[in-house]
This record gives sequence, C-alpha cells and structure tokens, in this order.
Amino acid sequence: MNELNWLLAPTVALVLGCITLVPLGREVLQRGVVFVDLALAQGAACGALMSAVWWDHPALWKVQASATLAALLLAAMVAWVVQRWPAQREALIGLLYVAGANLALWGASWEPHGRERLDQLLSADVLWAPWNAIAWLALCAVPVWLLALRWRHTLNRHAVFYPLFALVLSAAVPLLGLYLVFALLIAPALWTFKGHSTAVAIALAVGACLLGLAVSWTWDAPSGACVALTTALVGLGSLWKRSLSAEGRTAAP
Repeated sequence: MNELNWLLAPTVALVLGCITLVPLGREVLQRGVVFVDLALAQGAACGALMSAVWWDHPALWKVQASATLAALLLAAMVAWVVQRWPAQREALIGLLYVAGANLALWGASWEPHGRERLDQLLSADVLWAPWNAIAWLALCAVPVWLLALRWRHTLNRHAVFYPLFALVLSAAVPLLGLYLVFALLIAPALWTFKGHSTAVAIALAVGACLLGLAVSWTWDAPSGACVALTTALVGLGSLWKRSLSAEGRTAAP
C-alpha cells in the first residue's frame, strides 16, 4: 500500500499532463507549426535553468516564474515570426529552438550543478513529482479546457493561443521534462487526425504513460525516458494503423 501511495503523485502528474497537453497538441498540428512545441518548451527549460544561475537553490515559485517569463517572451517572438514570415515559419521557429537550447547549455556551464539540472529538464524523473508543481499544472489546465470545450474559436486566435501555450509549457516542462512534454503534445494528437475524438486520444496517452511508469518501476529504469518512449510508440501506432487502412482500400475491388 505504501508503494501505491508513493506512485500517486507521478500518476496524477502524468494524467494532468495528458488532459492538458493533448488538446493543445491538436491545435499545434492544425496550425502546422510543430517546431513551436520544442521552441517554447526549450524556452521554459532555459528560464528554469537560468533561475538556478541567478539564485542559489531557488524556490519553486522562482523557477516557475523564470520559466513562465522565458516561455512568454519566446511565444511573443514565435507569434511575430508566424505573422511576419509565414512561408519560412518552421525554419525560423527551429532556429529559435536551437538558440534556446544553446543558451541553456551556456547557462548550465555557469552553475556547479547545471548539467544535472539540464538533464532533469530534458527528461524529468516523474517518480519524484512534487505536489506543489502538480497543483500549478492543474491550475493551468483550467483555461485550456474551458477554451477547448466552450470557446474553441477563441483558442484559435494567436493572441490567446501562444501565451496560454507558453504558460502551460512553463508548468509542464519542469515537472515532466521537455522530451515527455513534446511526446504528449504530438503523439496523441496524431490519432485525432485519424478521426478519433480528443477523449480517445487522451485515453491512449494516459494508457501509454501508465505503461511507461510500470516499465520504469519494474526494471528500475529512468521514468521520464520510459514514459516518453511508450508515448512516442503510441504516436507511431497511428501511422501503422493508417498504412493498414491504406492497404485495405487498395486491395478492395
């Protein structure tokens, strides 16, 4: 029973990540700006890392504030790039990601434990998810679902989507890690493009996360890597299903 209680926090964190990130991932795919996931997530990771450079052992609110500020700043840059140069948007957003990644590497060199912090931001150990960070992600989930369920047309606006996206990623990246956040944004959303509902995509994501957590627990493997891997396989499964459907249509008389 104590072991099950210990798994409660990571389970809640993963479920919250699924129900918050999957609707946003669907919006990202519809916009055709996949690199924006990595760019804003990298911006949030860079801000969180720089908080450790500015303050010694920063409190969680300082880490979240730094991550939020960096993500919002990058979101403003992305929105400007998308409007100013729509034809080259993916290439330019990709360069913003590269700039953020190298800035994070530069910042890591200034802090004694910078490399460890950077590894944690890339692939977080969700088994140690803190409840206060989980509560902040839950708070960020509220406007996502209000907009996704009731005011979808409002979520389509650049001025609403990019700041909200940055806010959510600033809460999700320090908690779940950049790799898992990217996987949760893209992999389940691929199933919605196959005609499945958002609820089905979320259920697939939750199942993949719980499977990854079980694999991590059973083989004492890194939790973030295991969950990101199983989630990515769910996304690849949508391509496999598509190829089977295409073969069936070809074989039909």
